[in-house]
Amino acid sequence: MIFLPIVDRELRIAARRRGTYWTRLAVALGAIVVGGCIYIINSAMPMEKVGQFIFLGLSGLCMLYCLAAGRQSTADCLSEEKREGTLGLLFLTDLKGYDIIFGKLAATSLNGFYGLLAVFPVLAIPLLAGGVTSGEFWRMVLVLMNTFLLSLAIGIFVSSMSRELRKAMANNFLLLLLVLGGPPAFAGMMVYFQPSHVFIPELLIPSPGYSFFLAFDANYRRVPEHFWWSVGVMQGLIWLLVLLAGWIVPHSWQDKPQRPGKARWRDFWQAWSYGRAGKRSAYRQRLLNVNAFYWLSARAKLKPMHVWIFLGMMAGWWVGGWLMSGGYWLDAPTQIVMALIINSTFKIWITVEAGQRLAEDQKAGAMELLLSTPLTVHDILHGQLLALRRQFLAPVLTVIIAELIFMMMAWRPRFGIDWQVLLTWLGGIVMLVVDVVALSWVATRMSLTARNLNYAAGMTVTRVLVLPWIIYGGVMIVINLLVELADMPEPGWKFFLGLWFGLGIWADLIFGLRAQRQLLTNFRQLALQRFAPAKLRFSGWFNRSSPTAASVPKPV
Repeated sequence: MIFLPIVDRELRIAARRRGTYWTRLAVALGAIVVGGCIYIINSAMPMEKVGQFIFLGLSGLCMLYCLAAGRQSTADCLSEEKREGTLGLLFLTDLKGYDIIFGKLAATSLNGFYGLLAVFPVLAIPLLAGGVTSGEFWRMVLVLMNTFLLSLAIGIFVSSMSRELRKAMANNFLLLLLVLGGPPAFAGMMVYFQPSHVFIPELLIPSPGYSFFLAFDANYRRVPEHFWWSVGVMQGLIWLLVLLAGWIVPHSWQDKPQRPGKARWRDFWQAWSYGRAGKRSAYRQRLLNVNAFYWLSARAKLKPMHVWIFLGMMAGWWVGGWLMSGGYWLDAPTQIVMALIINSTFKIWITVEAGQRLAEDQKAGAMELLLSTPLTVHDILHGQLLALRRQFLAPVLTVIIAELIFMMMAWRPRFGIDWQVLLTWLGGIVMLVVDVVALSWVATRMSLTARNLNYAAGMTVTRVLVLPWIIYGGVMIVINLLVELADMPEPGWKFFLGLWFGLGIWADLIFGLRAQRQLLTNFRQLALQRFAPAKLRFSGWFNRSSPTAASVPKPV
């Protein structure tokens, strides 16, 4: 018998997928482009410094890639099988828990692992510039591989204990945050509360960020043993999570009678989220009088409270930082970073919420039932927008008012008006409003045709938020080339601020208006697109007609 038969099968299947090769090529090209951008921007510096900047920039991006790609690949791999009732079929055979775990790891992580391997040759290019040693390179490779495996282990462990997608994603993120930020936070608390205020670096050893920091020669020479201890502890944590997942998964797929305590807790949470029977009935009637789909999307009364809790935590963080650091916390750079964190969180949160209801209905097969009701397309879209407005309108307005106050604090007229800071604040506030509207439409549109909610949210964020920055980086490369080679004068801050604002508005208008038009005119055709025959990869290049309208007949 083949050892780990599911691993063997999944690797054979993945080897036949075109996506396995396209992902590796795309990640490698992205690393080359990023490295080229860093080289061009810093071309006036000595070559050793340029090599260090390229190595540091690519290593940081790879670290973020490992933390995100690993946990996202495995976050729902087992919980999805539980929801669909297919996990128990695997245990009717002679397969063991570790067979399932390693098979799922091989199936879900292959593309991400190949993408990471494709970056390593680009990461080695700074070795030729002389600014990076071979020890730094190989230590960084070890840290990135370790971080990717740890991210996979966290995802598979949480998925083995979860059944619902939202709970799996939330617990996955919380566990990753605990592993990544828990040791530094604990070390900081020890420094703050200890009378001697002595920092204990050994407390940072379990964090992947500490091993990343120690991978560079200047830090490694001081405490080399800390680096290897950090790598070893991470390896031990990886195997612990994988073995626990292998032990848990055979015992977690069955439907078991709920314990009285757990049932009471679930009833309490249900009543807290949706209200008691009497209040729930009145709330339901009130929403149904407005819009039936509004009730379907906004049944959980607790959702707006989640947003306010997040804002309260950010406010507490800001007040704590202000009390500890004094006037430095009121400087414009600190306030801009705080605004970026809050704005980015809102944009991604709204993206997920905008596509969740329709994506879940599409995956569960409830979309056909929804479209057979007297609800019109306008009713469905209007109800979705009402649910988003109920959850996010008041918090977003609060954030805008707070940012306007911060802008006035950064203005300081007695020292003269800093127009760069003032216009940056105004541009960020306007972009928040326009991005939120565009993301709502694009996420709703993508949820009708994407294979799952994660893919829909990722494609929406890439088109509306990431693409303008990619174009902005390309324009920066061209400008730096013209400045260096053609002696063109370097544009001022007004040009770059206008370029950033213009590209953001352009992406919002192009993708937002296009998604709105498709939803209003082809909603039913898009919802039934998964029943249409598969198209060739480049068929759309030579056919100007709408493939959706042509392949799916309109319902009578």
